Amino acid sequence: MYFIDVILPIPLKQTFTYSVNKDEALFLKKGMRVAVPFGKSKVYTAIVYAVHRNDPPTYETKSIDQILDESPIITEIQLEHWEWMANYYMCTLGEVIRAALPSAFLLESETIVKLATSEAIDEGQLSDDEFLLYEALRNQTSLHVNDVRSILDRKNVVGVLQQLMEKGIAQVHEEVFEVYKPKLKRYVKLSAEFRKEESLRELLDSMSRAPKQREVLMSLFMLSSQQKEVDSIQLQKKSGATSSVLKTLIDKGILEEYYLQKDRVEYKNDTEDAIKELSDAQNDAYHKIKTSFAEKDITLLHGVTSSGKTEIYIRLIDELLDSGKQILYMLPEIALTTQLIARLQKHFGTKISVFHSKYSLNERVEVWNNVLQNKSKAQIVIGARSSLFLPFQQLGLVIVDEEHEPSFKQYSPSPRYHARDSAIVLAATHRAKVLLGSATPAIETYFNAQEDKYGLVHLTERYGKVLMPDIELVDIREKHRKKQMSGHFSDRLLEEIRECLAQKEQVILFQNRRGYSPVVECTTCGVSPQCPNCDVSLTYHQYKNELRCHYCGYHMAMLIDCQACGSHTLDNKGFGTEQIEEELKELFPEHRIARMDQDTTKGKHAYGKLIEKVENEEIDILVGTQMLAKGLDFRKVSLVGVMNADNLLNFPDFRAHERSFQLLLQVAGRAGRTQKRGKVLIQTFNPYHQILKQVSVNDYYGMYKEQSQERYDYKYPPYYRLIKLTFKHRNFSTMQRASVWFGEVLRLQLADSVLGPESPPVGRIRNEYITNILVKIPKKQSLQKTKNFILRVQQRFLSQKEFARVKLIIDVDNY
Repeated sequence: MYFIDVILPIPLKQTFTYSVNKDEALFLKKGMRVAVPFGKSKVYTAIVYAVHRNDPPTYETKSIDQILDESPIITEIQLEHWEWMANYYMCTLGEVIRAALPSAFLLESETIVKLATSEAIDEGQLSDDEFLLYEALRNQTSLHVNDVRSILDRKNVVGVLQQLMEKGIAQVHEEVFEVYKPKLKRYVKLSAEFRKEESLRELLDSMSRAPKQREVLMSLFMLSSQQKEVDSIQLQKKSGATSSVLKTLIDKGILEEYYLQKDRVEYKNDTEDAIKELSDAQNDAYHKIKTSFAEKDITLLHGVTSSGKTEIYIRLIDELLDSGKQILYMLPEIALTTQLIARLQKHFGTKISVFHSKYSLNERVEVWNNVLQNKSKAQIVIGARSSLFLPFQQLGLVIVDEEHEPSFKQYSPSPRYHARDSAIVLAATHRAKVLLGSATPAIETYFNAQEDKYGLVHLTERYGKVLMPDIELVDIREKHRKKQMSGHFSDRLLEEIRECLAQKEQVILFQNRRGYSPVVECTTCGVSPQCPNCDVSLTYHQYKNELRCHYCGYHMAMLIDCQACGSHTLDNKGFGTEQIEEELKELFPEHRIARMDQDTTKGKHAYGKLIEKVENEEIDILVGTQMLAKGLDFRKVSLVGVMNADNLLNFPDFRAHERSFQLLLQVAGRAGRTQKRGKVLIQTFNPYHQILKQVSVNDYYGMYKEQSQERYDYKYPPYYRLIKLTFKHRNFSTMQRASVWFGEVLRLQLADSVLGPESPPVGRIRNEYITNILVKIPKKQSLQKTKNFILRVQQRFLSQKEFARVKLIIDVDNY
């Protein structure tokens, strides 16, 4: 007997063993997919982990259902990397596989119902529902379980199916359906018998009375001289013929049609521009990176905003292409890929592939296959954090742009990985180099560079020696006192906007809160509409005239009167991007204003269209959330306004000041990226705040020293490691007892390293109460031993019947 160990994409730690015959055992390889029965009747896709002859002693093995691949779709290096992720981030390998593979690869079976007998039966013994289903099965060979639900107009159909099976009338089985469908494109060519000159001349002479058919042939000859394959749609357009003319020629045997598989997303090779000459500062940084790579595998490029980091990346990529190695270029936001693709396409033509969640399942499968087969069209992969899961064969360079961005951290669902850290490990398994780029590096990254773990290269001047933007702090407390505010705009900001628009330049306004107003309050009794599922007030969205919860998605129509006292005195407190947009339309009615936030960029191409409008100067003022801060390059923006910096600074998080500095400096970096020096106005109630002072003079090192000392004093990263344990349950007291029990057991060995349990600022989300425990691990303490202890406590916790329904979430490096 032969056996295989497989990994199921479910949160269970162990592998499962199934039996296979000799031929299957010889054919199967690690990383291939098989369909296996699991549970009572379901069939799941599983990944082959090992082929062996060791019969498991504890249970009787089942046979596999079918083999789904002809060759492995996962490489051994990938599995090694995913095992590291599962171990480091304290989750299961199945959870990593579910996150890593496009869901088109993870097929689950569907229940199919068929008639079990062709003989006539006594219809009198059937109930009404049974008879309905029996009649439907007589008319169709098989029914999907969802069709059964539609026919019977009910959700639970198990009872009816069970009865028909017991009576021997119906049978049920599971079928696995392939989700991915390749795109086939139709091409046409001249039939072989007409390719000789004589027969072709005769054919054309005979077509004197069929001018349209003759025109199709003449167009085909013209296109064939320019390109190898001629597709049918292109031929129709060129000849001006209809599809029926083409069909007639095919039916007569004059033309032959054939189909070729094509990718859904293809980048055209329009023109390959020469790579720009680097400035002296860029050239110096480039050579320092090369020197650093000779000694270290990881280098941090600390370059100010608009210093031309992308041009250095392009030079490094170009140098590596001839070696045949693959390059992964990671970005924090899908919005950034839109601009970058256009820039890289000019240099590298068709060698680019893009991989992120806005692409369809089929498109992602095609990119996966191209990377797996090491095709030239996937030599450069641009993507968000999920792109690090691709099956690279010869990875030579990983570029993590804007490496400080919180978007690189996955918070839910598991695995809760950090893409920057995981990419560093991925590069190490491939023996590739890693370049981290940022104008405001994460404190942990800069600390590693200072400790000589990473190479460090500085790029301190902007491209073209453009001056850094002039940053001015506007005291809105004083402006309110002097009555110099128009809505949420100070007189100083309005004056600069008018001057900028008069010179035909563009303006960006930043407010890190979407919606119209975060709080609606009754001025009579002070009550605000609350989300029934979460402990938060509802945000007013004017464009839909509704109140919406940003945590669970609950929404209701905007209230006319107060639900508590019935008075009509409802007032908006605070402001979001919608309100800023509306105020601007009143203040500048003749100018074009647009908004960039989660509400306006939901479609697949929404980012691209908005960015294109700004680049084509179809938008004068762009209002947005932190999406605006992430490396976008707008050449005509000369003014950036921050509507309120205080809500960033006063966030209850140990990284609040670092994040505020990064976000404000990145937003400021959107201004004055060409010849003219940009202007940045930051509105605040506290212009003397240390972080705002550091932003105004671009003092990254001052911020780093100050924050680093605070982290050291209060035992936070980079000096300590953090593991956050989150407990969730619908009953508050059960959740509280569970977290207290867990905390007390942890303290038996970890003592002072354990903080909590403590409720977060929002203590209930989706009707589940939440509490957190934070474990701080000093550098001298073994991280692996601490994790092993937490996992042992988790096993004891899960065996407690009282806490069986309490959700426990473990988040390693939760920041």
